[in-house]
Amino acid sequence: MSTVVSDCFTIGSIVATRTCYNEDIEGEVLAFDPQTKMLILKCPSSSGNPKRHDVNIVNLSLVSDVQIKKEVTTVPEPPRSINLHRLNTRVRNAIENKKRLVSALSACLDPEGQRLFLAIARVIDDVSWTGQSIRVYNEVTITPPYKVENVIGEQESKPYNYIRKFVERHWKEHRDHAAANSSRHQ
Repeated sequence: MSTVVSDCFTIGSIVATRTCYNEDIEGEVLAFDPQTKMLILKCPSSSGNPKRHDVNIVNLSLVSDVQIKKEVTTVPEPPRSINLHRLNTRVRNAIENKKRLVSALSACLDPEGQRLFLAIARVIDDVSWTGQSIRVYNEVTITPPYKVENVIGEQESKPYNYIRKFVERHWKEHRDHAAANSSRHQ
């Protein structure tokens, strides 16, 4: 496999482009298709997270300037192969989780209960419905109307205290949000 993607670009080189909208895009060359004149660049994350990257696809027929900032002369390592088994497992787990949430939400018609259930399910996988009650870690139960005083479990346990604080924070955020909305509509 050749690391040179065209006469101009080598994988791993740093390239700066200016688009027809006067937007500057600079990044590392991941790939280039000479037929379509599409250049794929790995750029620093727009979110500022150093562990993530943005990938920009640049149509070179729509740029006003292209400069090679740093030419790579060493052969880069071949890309790692994709672990399809792990990827399929992640997809299956995500689908199962969504199905579980949908069936769990259909178990309760109370919108407040559904809202609390979804909030818990975002951070804890071990959450389910037992009748109209929310069951967390198979240790803590939250009964209607799903307030702090409706949290039932072993009061000295970490899960009980965590869920109690979670429910308290959930209702405080809900009150704050409702108050903000009502003050906007006055």
